[in-house]
Amino acid sequence: MHKFVSVDINKCVGCRVCEYACSMEKNKSFNPTRSRIRVVRIYPHTNAALNCRMCETPTCVPACPRKALTQDPETGVIHVNDSLCTGCGWCVKVCEFGAIAIDPDTSTVRICDLCPERENGQACIEWCPEKALELTTNDLLSQRARIDAVQRLEEAAGEG
Repeated sequence: MHKFVSVDINKCVGCRVCEYACSMEKNKSFNPTRSRIRVVRIYPHTNAALNCRMCETPTCVPACPRKALTQDPETGVIHVNDSLCTGCGWCVKVCEFGAIAIDPDTSTVRICDLCPERENGQACIEWCPEKALELTTNDLLSQRARIDAVQRLEEAAGEG
């Protein structure tokens, strides 16, 4: 299973520090529009950070008409060949997680690459003040969801 950055929506406060950390790491500027992670507000009081889930079978790679996207079979990271990318947005449209964006300055696609150049891991995880981000897999998320569901059922049974 490929690892990816996941958000705990119970901890995320929507501060967008992850966006600033990512844009500084990747572009050497505090510009969240150039970030590879985006915070969205889910009405009324929930926030969530969106980024690439390193899909086992990504829809974005085959959707690219210029073949600008490739996936590393080991890590699942989607690599973007900027010289081939025209910013057509087909990969953006097919991504089930809303995790791909077009860089407004370069008109090329930006996708999380898990910060392989950093010794301390992912910038977004390191700088999140609420510790709402973590590196995980789909299996771990599924296990956590099952545990949470059982706890909610037990709490509801105890109230009744």
